[in-house]
Amino acid sequence: MISLVLMLAVVVIECVNGKPTKPPLPMKDDGCYLVESELEISSLEGEAIILSFPIFMRALEVRKIFPPTDQFFITKNNVTYDGEGRVQQHDKQLWLLPSQVSDSGEFVCTYRNENYCVTGNITLQVYGSSSVDMKKWSFPISATVGEELTFRCPSISDFNSTGRPIEWYKDSSPTSLQQGRGGSFRRDRGNLLLPAVRRAHAGVYTCQLRVLINNQLYKVSRAIVLSVNGLDPDITPTPTVPDPSVTSNPGLISSSTVHTPTTRPPVIVSPLNGTIFEGLHGSGLELFCRVLTECETADSTVVTWLVNGQSVESSHLDERALQGGRRVTRVSEGCHTELRLIVVTMTDEDVKTELKCVAKNQGGTQEVVTQLQLEDSTFTWLVVGIVAASCFLTVVSVFLYVLFKPKRKKKMDYFLARQNSTF
Repeated sequence: MISLVLMLAVVVIECVNGKPTKPPLPMKDDGCYLVESELEISSLEGEAIILSFPIFMRALEVRKIFPPTDQFFITKNNVTYDGEGRVQQHDKQLWLLPSQVSDSGEFVCTYRNENYCVTGNITLQVYGSSSVDMKKWSFPISATVGEELTFRCPSISDFNSTGRPIEWYKDSSPTSLQQGRGGSFRRDRGNLLLPAVRRAHAGVYTCQLRVLINNQLYKVSRAIVLSVNGLDPDITPTPTVPDPSVTSNPGLISSSTVHTPTTRPPVIVSPLNGTIFEGLHGSGLELFCRVLTECETADSTVVTWLVNGQSVESSHLDERALQGGRRVTRVSEGCHTELRLIVVTMTDEDVKTELKCVAKNQGGTQEVVTQLQLEDSTFTWLVVGIVAASCFLTVVSVFLYVLFKPKRKKKMDYFLARQNSTF
């Protein structure tokens, strides 16, 4: 009983201090606990790649597991790596110097000791630089006309820059975007700034930088697809004037009408508008935006998450959120395009944060607005407090009962002796 009360007291203390929860992990057939998959990584052949495992490391941190380097292994097809060669494991990262198309596949990270085993995975897709569709390995961003937008080169924090400026390119242009070009673009510490977004800014942006690893230079690039909503303020729709030579003859109208195929606009299946996602302080959240489209337009449909109207990279969640893992699956009604957003750690700063999922294709645009919220620990306090108090009272009652238990009188043992004067 006393140990139960102590365990409940620990639970109460963790709830009060806002420590992260420890949700149970599923177990594989080999006895290892399985952490959810990392976001898929895409890159170009010939570039440097550093694979890290933030979701996996967060799961170990929450469970107070800090694996030493010699017990942390990264494998592919059961092949392990050391600190030499083209593919090297350094601490809890895997370096590919440089990457090849054959590196595509699933990499597994494992921590194992005598009593515990945890495993996770990440999928890497390396494209041949000569025949790659930029949209396949890009980060989606959505903006509104007139909005001030800041581009950050995403997922480069693991690299040590050489100090050279990051070069930005748009679409397939071989010429980098210059500072103040036509007043549209600005530079700030490697970021690309758009003071006022216009329709012409939509497209694919590529950032490139040079990194120094083991005294050798490598190229690293990232792609961002920007979709723009709204009309430029100086553009007004021009009304269509019917041709008198056509409208004067009804028969001619019916015979010359051209039926152009229409694209069905995207429909966001989940989450629903107004959904509130709750999580405890210090815990993580995994969100999915699932969009229904025609299968023919699934690849061209842009799906993105916005945080308080900004891209994830430009918001306060930049260091604590991961966006990606786009997946298209065929269903009976068409195709589902799914984009994942992972908030690694919830903090007080996230209270009432607005999350917006935006889906756009040639048929139209749909937006769904949701909200982040920290779970109210009042109910947890109440339930745990009642249980702890009940157990405490039970222990006290048993103790008092044992202490003041009335003593029973000893019974006299009688036996009959033979009435005999001699022995």
